[in-house]
Amino acid sequence: MHPAHIRVEKRSPLAIVTVSRPKVLNALNSTTLAEIDAALAALKADGEIRVILLTGSGSRAFAAGADIAELDALAPRDAAAFIIRAQETFRRMETLGKPIIACIRGYALGGGCELAMACTIRLAADDAKMGQPEAKLGLIPGYGGTQRLPRLVGRSAALKLLLTGETIDAHEALRIGLVDEVVPAVDLMRRAEALALSIAANAPLAVSATLDAVNELLEWRTDQSLLREAERFGKLFRTADKAEGTRAFLEKRPPVWKGK
Repeated sequence: MHPAHIRVEKRSPLAIVTVSRPKVLNALNSTTLAEIDAALAALKADGEIRVILLTGSGSRAFAAGADIAELDALAPRDAAAFIIRAQETFRRMETLGKPIIACIRGYALGGGCELAMACTIRLAADDAKMGQPEAKLGLIPGYGGTQRLPRLVGRSAALKLLLTGETIDAHEALRIGLVDEVVPAVDLMRRAEALALSIAANAPLAVSATLDAVNELLEWRTDQSLLREAERFGKLFRTADKAEGTRAFLEKRPPVWKGK
């Protein structure tokens, strides 16, 4: 059965995985994450594929975030387990053994920003917009954002983004280290493919060993920290503020916080 929310194109030695939910700006629901997980597992096992490009369909979004309607309908008792399943997908991305290059156009917010951070390298079009707005919903990032963002940009810059929930443009993302390159939107996939081919030209075992060596440094701490992130997410999911935050988002109105 073909996946409903992603497309996979193989151009050996490269593969392009495209999140394709354009009507909701490629928002990440549980089905989409499961399809990404399955696609990456298949590409990991494919000896002809050396590098994977991950992008979103259309020009408006890489992935605008988690699917807020799905989160709003989620029972509080199920929140931590839901998040742990998503975290496992993102960890498998991070430790796949093959490089994944995020190709970011338009919005990469919340879960979309976390998806990009789980990739090996991030290329942004000059129209990219990135951020972690979960505090505006009464939540924290749950797909690893509290752990990966400080490691990429440093503690203060990460806290500024996390606590304000602000959205930054591609050049600010480059300045703080959230992305590795910014290119004109029309050149994004061409540049990503050139970078991927330069990696694919190297010895595959050496590339894989390099990825393992770098990931090993943070391995045990990351797994423990992600579990604590999921626990905190689940705790916040039981609050009145979280219920107000997601409902206000869906109703397109400012939330009224009560600190409860």
